[in-house]
Amino acid sequence: MCGVRNAGDMVLRVQLLKGLKIDAAKEYVAEKLGVSVLDLSDCSVMTELRAKLGIGVMQPLDGMPTNVEAKIRMEKILGFPINSVTRFKERAGLE
Repeated sequence: MCGVRNAGDMVLRVQLLKGLKIDAAKEYVAEKLGVSVLDLSDCSVMTELRAKLGIGVMQPLDGMPTNVEAKIRMEKILGFPINSVTRFKERAGLE
């Protein structure tokens, strides 16, 4: 499982922020995304899902969410704050 290509970035965030072991973190992310744990490591499933949810893909097309926009959506889906999003909102006067 790797970063944006699959779900590794989200699993790692869950591990670090919630203090979960990798299997529990995978289950948490899979539940939030509405897929099976096996689907988390399937590139084609995750690319399609990430594009649909707007949470970033390896090669975004014009108009697809990237960077902070994708992280803001990821923050809402996973249900916990992401530091860079929090800082962005504070500096932009959005919070």
